[in-house]
Amino acid sequence: MRYTARLTPRKMINNLLRFFIVPFVNNQDWNLGLRRSAKVVLLRICLLVCLVVQVSSISAQDSSHIRISLLTCTPGEELYSTFGHTAIRVTDSSSLNDIVFNYGTFNFEDPSFYTKFIRGKLLYYLSAEKFEDFKYDYEASGRGITEQLLNLDAEEKIRITEALYLNIKPENSTYKYDFFFDNCTTRPRDLLVRSKKNVPAFKAVMPEGTRFRQAIHQYLDQNGKPWSKLGIDLLLGLPTDAIMSVTQSQFLPDNLMKTLDSSNEQREWVVSSKELFPYTPPSAAHSIFTPLVVFSLIAVAIFLLSLSANPKLILILQGFDGLLFFLTGAIGVLLIFMWAGTDHAMCKYNHNLLWALPTHLVMSFFLRSSKSWVKKYFAITAILGVLLLVSWFFLPQELNNAFLPLLLLLIYRSYQYSSSEKKALNLIH
Repeated sequence: MRYTARLTPRKMINNLLRFFIVPFVNNQDWNLGLRRSAKVVLLRICLLVCLVVQVSSISAQDSSHIRISLLTCTPGEELYSTFGHTAIRVTDSSSLNDIVFNYGTFNFEDPSFYTKFIRGKLLYYLSAEKFEDFKYDYEASGRGITEQLLNLDAEEKIRITEALYLNIKPENSTYKYDFFFDNCTTRPRDLLVRSKKNVPAFKAVMPEGTRFRQAIHQYLDQNGKPWSKLGIDLLLGLPTDAIMSVTQSQFLPDNLMKTLDSSNEQREWVVSSKELFPYTPPSAAHSIFTPLVVFSLIAVAIFLLSLSANPKLILILQGFDGLLFFLTGAIGVLLIFMWAGTDHAMCKYNHNLLWALPTHLVMSFFLRSSKSWVKKYFAITAILGVLLLVSWFFLPQELNNAFLPLLLLLIYRSYQYSSSEKKALNLIH
């Protein structure tokens, strides 16, 4: 049996006397010993007071029995997970609950899912699940999780917990998702800011002058998604080229995580940070068949095809021209719809309409017409295309360079249809 000494009141008093009085008694030189012992006693008293204050502070902070952490998840392979994810972990040691609250949940089985998504009316909602289930899903999909234990006192923890349980009620759980301004990362950030008594200033984690489009380009480039980048650049208009403020840059999960770390000189935000399990970022597969390469090859092929006098090749070329102008016009109609018919604020004032003219949709059916107004239309189109080509890199909106071969193709084919030569326009009889 193991023997454990019992600390009686007498022993406690003896220990205190030995701690404070012995330094006086053991010194041979009383005057010298008195001065030295006084310093020792004062030092020990200060240490004891600091210890008591620290223990009292810790006890006050932990009186709620709650730990709140910010979970930042690494990007995934699917487009919707390319930019990462943020969630809130609440651990209650008194009830043994370990719950993750997730503002990034949507109902994919909703019959109107695609319609709502396109129109910018898709509702996301706050959900909750056990931490182990959340962790397992990300670990199984090859994605990492970084946990930041937040520096909050008992009152702040209770305030956040009550807000989460209030938000998760069915009547409060949904919100209209906005990728840039109201998403699964900005919601936890806003809740943290509202609940913290003293909010330290956020420090910038991206270079000054960074724009929204540049921020999302970093992720699309790193994850090898040039075609997704092309589609996003096509749909997002001029507002996406606005310069982000420090707060606005936190729509990206990694930026919020880095902001809390960089603004944490005296641990105002984060007590500790750790990766929950070993994680090695996968290497992105980069194909040589990028949009720029593919469109360039098409443009060169059409140019060479237009030099031929072979009747069959001319017929094929005319069919391609009809498809080219029809699809370009359809893209223009789509951009008008995204601008005026949806709630996507970032799709407004889209400069891609300078080359994707909606009128091409109608004019694609008049390619074989020899009427003068048709020639004038294509002459004006060619001139506008040249002006756009000259000003391409000076526009306030950054256009994807992969569209340059298409612009050159539209200029060239429009010129052919506006000229008096009939070589490329003659029909096969």
